[in-house]
Amino acid sequence: MDTKIIPVDSCKPASNDIGCPPTNGFVSTIQGSSTSPVPVSMAEATLGRHIARRLVQIGVEDVFAVPGDFNLTLLDHLIAEPGLTLVGCCNELNAGYAADGYARARGVGACAVTFTVGGLSVLNAIAGAYSENLPIICIVGGPNSNDFGTNRILHHTIGLPDFSQELRCFQTVTCYQAVVNNLEDAHEQIDTAISTALKESKPVYISISCNLSAIPHPTFSLEPVPFSLSPKLSNKCGLQAAVTAAAEFLNKAVKPVMVGGPKLRVSSATDAFVELADASGYALSVMPSAKAGLVPEHHPHFLGTYWGAVSTGFCAEIVESADAYVFVGPIFNDYSSVGYSLLLKKEKAIIVQPDRVVIGNGPSFGCVLMKDFLRALAKQVKHNETAYENYHRIFVPEGHPVKCAPKEPLRVNRMFQHIQNMLSNETAVIAETGDSWFNCQKLKLPRGCGYEFQMQYGSIGWSVGATLGYAQAVPEKRVIACIGDGSFQMTAQDVSTMLRCNQKSIIFLVNNGGYTIEVEIHDGPYNVIKNWNYTGLVDAIDNGSGKCWTTKVRREEELVEAIQTATGPKKDCLCFIEVIVHKDDTSKELLEWGSRVSAANSRPPNPQ
Repeated sequence: MDTKIIPVDSCKPASNDIGCPPTNGFVSTIQGSSTSPVPVSMAEATLGRHIARRLVQIGVEDVFAVPGDFNLTLLDHLIAEPGLTLVGCCNELNAGYAADGYARARGVGACAVTFTVGGLSVLNAIAGAYSENLPIICIVGGPNSNDFGTNRILHHTIGLPDFSQELRCFQTVTCYQAVVNNLEDAHEQIDTAISTALKESKPVYISISCNLSAIPHPTFSLEPVPFSLSPKLSNKCGLQAAVTAAAEFLNKAVKPVMVGGPKLRVSSATDAFVELADASGYALSVMPSAKAGLVPEHHPHFLGTYWGAVSTGFCAEIVESADAYVFVGPIFNDYSSVGYSLLLKKEKAIIVQPDRVVIGNGPSFGCVLMKDFLRALAKQVKHNETAYENYHRIFVPEGHPVKCAPKEPLRVNRMFQHIQNMLSNETAVIAETGDSWFNCQKLKLPRGCGYEFQMQYGSIGWSVGATLGYAQAVPEKRVIACIGDGSFQMTAQDVSTMLRCNQKSIIFLVNNGGYTIEVEIHDGPYNVIKNWNYTGLVDAIDNGSGKCWTTKVRREEELVEAIQTATGPKKDCLCFIEVIVHKDDTSKELLEWGSRVSAANSRPPNPQ
């Protein structure tokens, strides 16, 4: 019986329900087969075809690439793989962002660039993926194998015969690095790298010497090559002890609550989280960075986003007044804690991480998987709806923003009211770093509506590449991207790639003349940017192909008409809507958050 690598669940969702993130993940397993390994012709038994086949086997159908002389032969072999499409990007940074967006939808992504100049360019995107626990296979075309160990100086380097500069840079932002400069161990290095990415749910770096991709080798001669990943298991005694202690802790509480965090994704624990919520009756909310379908917003006990002082109305009051809270997969940083201002007490908290549970100030239980813990705990907690009943008593429905008067300048809150009405299970939202964080956080996601943003790393410009990658991964969804003008100026070029791929996303470009999120943290002349003719730029990129439609809107009635056009006659092409608003038109949440983050940033040094 032979084995081959396959995801535990289908890498490409079988339905449009992206509201439940891919659970493929991040761990693969052995699948038995009754047939013998199929021989591969020597023409296809090359290193390049091997890595191409491996990518297809783990669920990658698109590789985002920028050609360079060190990776050209490798790209030939990626193109030759029937199940793989090479998506050429305008720059390496966007290729990395696209792989990030792709991984969010499919569970794993891949990019291919050239040595050093390409590698160091994509590095920022790979760092962001590392921070967000996304498995990305970053492939770099490296120097000729004969040049290693010599004193030769190569182009695309800093002028030294040491070729390890790129490798050293990647060591801190990837969980495994493979430098393939001989064929004898190439199979082992590539498979170890890919398996590590899936197990750790982090990016990996694979450098392949430019003269090796086209060479056949016996280790690549069978399809599929035996390959397996051992599943992670909880320590049974530790699991039992953790569940017993947690149940005792929670069953004594009067009004416990649950809060979902971003590490639900890496743990594939969304279903287990819902099981506990259903069994316990607790009120539940979501941390801002977990608003990605990780906690179902249609759940009857869902309160909204817990984000300290900028939470959904009445959510923070219920969470922070609880006498016990279960935080599942949280990340507490200065942004998610609103400048370290959350009113939480450690002794009231159960913190559930992917493989560890900490209860109050007391015991910590290691080797306990999140999914196992939540499911076992659901069988031992008492049903308690007190916190939700309290919420129901104090809740006052929020009003709707006042409609703009005829010819009145459009307000941002009205814009997002109209975006809310566009959402369905056939859409996904990509929110750029900035005020879109706060405005999109208030959107109520229908069942199956996708949602992504990059909170931990917060690299402005991320959303352009991420929109490209997400739309390529899930073509049945229409992506709605909300991007600020400052962020768009960072990465605008790959609208070109969206057009080449015939994508039909809707981009709302919020033109308010600068870096508004920075203004609310610390203002200065550096936050003002040169205004562009954004629709003119996109029209120039389209260059008459007829694959996109652009418009500028300044009034609410113009926005309504633009949305009707984008979702009607122009529903099958890329739509770019430039929304021109006042420079000081921001969400109230950004005003509050910005002042608190500013205070955290400006703390004086501790006394020496």
